[in-house]
Amino acid sequence: MDPYEIEDTSDWLGSPTELETCRHFLLMAENEIQELTLQLRKAREDVFGLVQMNSQLSDEKSKLSRELKETLAHISRLNSDASELNRALGSLKEIKAQRDRLLWEHQERFRQSLNE
Repeated sequence: MDPYEIEDTSDWLGSPTELETCRHFLLMAENEIQELTLQLRKAREDVFGLVQMNSQLSDEKSKLSRELKETLAHISRLNSDASELNRALGSLKEIKAQRDRLLWEHQERFRQSLNE
């Protein structure tokens, strides 16, 4: 027996007729279609919302990526400036050491001239 074939129950007492069974099946199918339509509408709204969120996140990612590149470029410039300042500082320390040595030599000569 085919599972979709409707058994003739018209001669059974209290059993639905074939037409009543078909109407009941049709009503169940209509209810299921309505439920599936609601679920489909909700799923479409969810997908639309996710697409919007993805677009916003993509825009934010692009913005942050640009900011990161700018920040890295700025850090590179600062590192370059710091290197130049360190070289200048090294030169100044060398000049200070020369000055201190000359000052010490001058003081020694002065002391020697006083002792003579």
